Amino acid sequence: MADASFDVVSKVDRQEVDNALNQAAKEIANRYDFRNTGAQIAWSGEEAIELSADSEDRVRAALDVFQQKLTRRQISLKAFDAGEPRESGKEYKITGSLVEGISAENAKKIAKTVRDSGPKGVKAQIQGDELRISSKKRDDLQATIALLKGEDFGIALQYVNFR
Repeated sequence: MADASFDVVSKVDRQEVDNALNQAAKEIANRYDFRNTGAQIAWSGEEAIELSADSEDRVRAALDVFQQKLTRRQISLKAFDAGEPRESGKEYKITGSLVEGISAENAKKIAKTVRDSGPKGVKAQIQGDELRISSKKRDDLQATIALLKGEDFGIALQYVNFR
């Protein structure tokens, strides 16, 4: 019998992020506390999102609105890395980026956790920006998923291709 396996990945559904951004832009345009503050949110390039407003507290409030919309669309806030507000002329800006893929450092941490704390016979292989976890028993794989969900690696993890 072949080994059962699953992949640990860190991907973001770009369409859901775009929907969250559009909802946030609509709310920012219509909310009373954002009137006459020049608050805006928009894509800035392929993977970056830029928020701007007249004051630092308004740009932080716009960021909060966007983060709420991401959460409602089941996108982990770990997948969005927001910078600090910076002054740019007469307005303040926050630039954030989407974080995708598992770095080599994080992949090693995850593999070490699986080796040390996971069930016996579970193997972890690093494959580019994802991780393949395999075992002879499916129950061991489910226990490994539960173990990884309980840990915090600082990135959003998804578990796909369970076979």
